[in-house]
Amino acid sequence: MISNKWLKLIKSLHLKKYRKAEQLFFVEGEKAVLEVLASDWQVSALFATEHFLQRYASVTAKAELVQQCSSDELIKAGTFSSNDAALAVVKIPASTGFTAHRSGWVLVLDQVNDPGNLGTIIRIADWYGIKHIVCSPDTADCYNPKVIAAAKGSFLRVQLHYQPLPALLATSTLPVYGAYLGGESVHSLTLTENGGFIVLGNEANGISAELEDTISRKITIPAFGQAESLNVGIAAAVICDNLLRLS
Repeated sequence: MISNKWLKLIKSLHLKKYRKAEQLFFVEGEKAVLEVLASDWQVSALFATEHFLQRYASVTAKAELVQQCSSDELIKAGTFSSNDAALAVVKIPASTGFTAHRSGWVLVLDQVNDPGNLGTIIRIADWYGIKHIVCSPDTADCYNPKVIAAAKGSFLRVQLHYQPLPALLATSTLPVYGAYLGGESVHSLTLTENGGFIVLGNEANGISAELEDTISRKITIPAFGQAESLNVGIAAAVICDNLLRLS
């Protein structure tokens, strides 16, 4: 059973201000919870069904608190419409400042405020082996439950950093590629260096005007139809696929 105290805490973690105050967030579902338990992240509490606890008894002991509960309780506490496995309350790791690397690719997100899109981009970064994402301060919170759900465990392997972007990009010695509706086609790019920053803006306004002078190469995904634009997550996947293919 999930006590009223824990239920109240978990429900509060749906909101950013309480996640920040408590330095906690939660993860739902069998696969994602198992990935957290297999990682070195600190699990403060694990709430799980009898079936989950019996099946994965060898890994559940990592949690500081383990309690059996029903599927209905998991649904009431979390955001999933169905959850017959588990919910873990996890400590937010200490944030680290981003230091530019001489090689490799880094995604830069400018005002990407949809949690589902951010989670998808984290998963895409993990797929392509990109280890760092730098976000503007007004980008969605990476510990939002919708971000965690969409990331499918990839948040454990991709580091997110929140900081002002102009200073970072203006002082970069690495190429800065910006996704625009007009620019060099990603299908015919030639790279001057293996690695750099890939800047993506939000769907409504694109990359902020204040960042335009920091972009060394404007790139675009050529359209063959009449759609006005692409979802930023899809755009991230197409751009990453083309740039990583050339690396």
